[in-house]
Amino acid sequence: MPKLKTHRGAAKRVKVKGSGRATHRCKDRNHILTKKSSKRKRQLRKNRFFKLADVKALGRLLVRKIRGIKAKREQNNVES
Repeated sequence: MPKLKTHRGAAKRVKVKGSGRATHRCKDRNHILTKKSSKRKRQLRKNRFFKLADVKALGRLLVRKIRGIKAKREQNNVES
């Protein structure tokens, strides 16, 4: 069976950290920045982690196992 190939477009946009979680750039940071507040633009500079719902498809694209983060709602239900 041939080797599985990584999806190069996904690989260029995603960085997998040592913990196994994957990060991506925020949307809405490319153009039409004049109407966005400074606070909003500053918060968009940070990278975000992928949610659990997206991790399965992302793992298929990158041909490796990836951990996701739970949504805040799910985390609150687990703690209480």
